[in-house]
Amino acid sequence: MEKENEQTSQKEDSQHSFELRYLQIADYPDVKELMDNVYKKVGGAWPLKKFQAMLNMFPTGQICIEDKGKVIAAAFSVIVDYDKFGDKHTYDEITGDAYLTTHDPKGDVLYGVDVFVSPEYRGLRVGRRLYEGRRELCKNLNLKSIMAGGRIPNYREHAKDMTPYQYIEAVKSKDLFDPILTFQLSNGFEVKQILKAYLPEDKDSMGYATLLQWHNIYYDPEEQKLFGGHRNTARIGCVQWQMRYFEDVPALLQQAEYFVDALSDYKCDVALFPEFFNAPLMGIKPAESSIDAIWNLAAYTEEILTEMSRLAVSYNINIIAGSMPVIEDDELFNVSYLCHRSGAIESQYKLHPTPHEKRDWIMRGGNKLQAFDTDFGKIGILICYDVEFPELGRLLSEQDIKVLFVPFWTDTKNGYLRVRRCAQARAIENECYVAIAGSVGNLPQVDNVDIQYGQSAVFSPSDFAFSHDAIVSETTPNTEMTLIVDLDFDKLTQLENEGSVRNYLDRRRDLYRVEWIGDK
Repeated sequence: MEKENEQTSQKEDSQHSFELRYLQIADYPDVKELMDNVYKKVGGAWPLKKFQAMLNMFPTGQICIEDKGKVIAAAFSVIVDYDKFGDKHTYDEITGDAYLTTHDPKGDVLYGVDVFVSPEYRGLRVGRRLYEGRRELCKNLNLKSIMAGGRIPNYREHAKDMTPYQYIEAVKSKDLFDPILTFQLSNGFEVKQILKAYLPEDKDSMGYATLLQWHNIYYDPEEQKLFGGHRNTARIGCVQWQMRYFEDVPALLQQAEYFVDALSDYKCDVALFPEFFNAPLMGIKPAESSIDAIWNLAAYTEEILTEMSRLAVSYNINIIAGSMPVIEDDELFNVSYLCHRSGAIESQYKLHPTPHEKRDWIMRGGNKLQAFDTDFGKIGILICYDVEFPELGRLLSEQDIKVLFVPFWTDTKNGYLRVRRCAQARAIENECYVAIAGSVGNLPQVDNVDIQYGQSAVFSPSDFAFSHDAIVSETTPNTEMTLIVDLDFDKLTQLENEGSVRNYLDRRRDLYRVEWIGDK
């Protein structure tokens, strides 16, 4: 909330030594003293946890003026995707109750959260310095504008005789003086409209506020792309794969191409295959142990990956090639490959091998987690057991994924239900879609992988905009088939800002966080 108080300019006192800098957590005592002084009528200072949350969320957006080691003025701001809120918003909505949970590094507007100056320093152009610093930040970040809700504290004296509109017009024409609005107008801000109940506790402003805007004339919008622009929908296809005997790699690839062809005909953006969909190839030649069998299977991975990438390009569809075993430096890993229809190939290693995989196959876990940019939006991939670790979903959510893909392979129903229930939880807590695809059928000739249980599905968050059971669609259990689903990403945006509950916005970042400490 813009609450700056600035009088007419005077010559600066030569005894002062002003420095504009970023705020630090050690500045809280000074900030608290300032706010308790300036905001006696509206609750005083923020608690330390709120101040700390703001610095953690957007440290370069919180600036201050220091005079000989003491903070005597401060300005707080947040970057928002303004279209998500529009002009009809309240202070708490757009600032996340000043916790800045609405901060979006990819947003287009710098929103003013607060400005205050020590009464002892008014008239020394301290507020002007803060506004100049904020404008410089807006230009450096290449944001469209600075927006803010501004108090009109002198309106109470004229409320009986004037509407808020009339009062604002009188201040603009300089017939009346308002300690905040007059200052903001003199610093290049325009009044866009009047806000009602913006800050209800502000009795001096009678609950009204001005919606202020400063245009960044240096803003350089990216050229509009003819292709590859923002997508608000995607069509995904899940392959529920029948485990069967294949005499060689071409036979398996022929079956894979059948599904790719079918999903491409239905204009799917992506085809998701199950974890270890190539496992039937372990039956091609005899192996003395399960370790030998899985290591023999790894020998086919490069050939299969090359062909799956070719299919992605030929059929114009992105393919998540389930997962396949890979040997690197004499270590065995489980890797999911994303074959883009552009021809690019990216990978996500399984981070948590199951006890069986570690014991019987001597499998190692990967050490990197990443979100992938695709032509239909940002996605994440977690292989089977990995989805049972909520931290991974949260880390991917912080990278703004819209869809989480989970190729899985489970032998029994209770194993399948662990994957399913956890996948549903990831969709709800991270406000994204989750697609799971598994295999079905039997492989009696392959030791330790002779049975499978599976039911592929796509899950959504749980709210009125989605299916009543938060299941977009699902297959018939244990039957080879495909699942084709259209996803609406605008529903996710609506949920994030207007949902019955708002897990992303209401997350208490001042109290806890999930942090990746491994390799980047």
